[in-house]
Amino acid sequence: MEDIAGELKTFITIWFIAIASICYGYFVQARISHGLPRLLSLLPVITLYLILPLPISTVHLAFPTFFFLAWLANFKLLLLAFNRGPLASTPRLPIATFISIAILPINPRQQSSNSNNKEVIISWHKPILLAFKAVILILIVRVVYHYKDNLQWIVTIALYFLYMHIVFELGFAVSAFLVKMFILGFRFPMEAQFDEPYLATSLQNFWGRRWNLMASSILRATVYNQTRVICTPRLGRLGGQMVAIFVTFVVSGLMHELMYWYVIRLWPTWEVTWFFVLHGVCTAVEVAVKKAANGRFRLHRVVSGPVTMAFVIVTGGWLLFPQLIRNGVVEKIINEECSILLEIFRLD
Repeated sequence: MEDIAGELKTFITIWFIAIASICYGYFVQARISHGLPRLLSLLPVITLYLILPLPISTVHLAFPTFFFLAWLANFKLLLLAFNRGPLASTPRLPIATFISIAILPINPRQQSSNSNNKEVIISWHKPILLAFKAVILILIVRVVYHYKDNLQWIVTIALYFLYMHIVFELGFAVSAFLVKMFILGFRFPMEAQFDEPYLATSLQNFWGRRWNLMASSILRATVYNQTRVICTPRLGRLGGQMVAIFVTFVVSGLMHELMYWYVIRLWPTWEVTWFFVLHGVCTAVEVAVKKAANGRFRLHRVVSGPVTMAFVIVTGGWLLFPQLIRNGVVEKIINEECSILLEIFRLD
């Protein structure tokens, strides 16, 4: 427990530093013109955010700290340097809103005439669904902790995927809830963070509209849109879109590879990057096939849904998880960190 207390103290200190640093970014925005001057002024904060996650060794704390600061916050700051993205709002954001959007997985939702009804429909049952997922998470932890040696490989991988999804979604939801409660208010409209990825009917649907929408949103703004603008005049609309999809997945793969390094601290084997390269190629081909079919042929969701999830799980078991398994990260999560959770809540 002393190690846990020390790790939590480090975690809290890191986040105090992150908040203080982003305040500097807020004042840079007002005083330095966008472009290269602002980029150079923000580079110290961007560099600091790459360093801050390094002292953390607990997997459940290291992953979100890297994702929130080294990935999301840094990409948002890069957009801000050129007066783009959610931080470059007109009129200027209040400082509390600026800090929250910069370092947490939240984006302000763009209001549209047809979005209000959807917001009402999905909002009332969300807490119930999250509570149900929390129960599922506890069951997964218990099953994997007690019976991991007796589970089939494909079942284990599927449980890892489900565990990862629920942990991320609950963590994102809790952070958004706390920000709304104490800083922004419950009337502040936010983009969805996840949209039931297990209901995906295609790879494009899974990665673009359901899984980790915060990563999708920031990659779309920083990589996809820029690549498509550059490539479309040379390759045409479809060619530019396919190249933009592929490049976006490659960048995502490299960021995941870096995230793995923060946890494992070993030279990458590039399996994670290849996972995203494979999915980038397949997603680009899927988009091209849909364009060619032009709605004349479409698999029913009863078929396309299971095929999509099977592809994600099998390729994930092949390329995404082996590095974590080989280097003892999964074992550490199950035998150490999850066992602590089970002990705290008396569920073992």
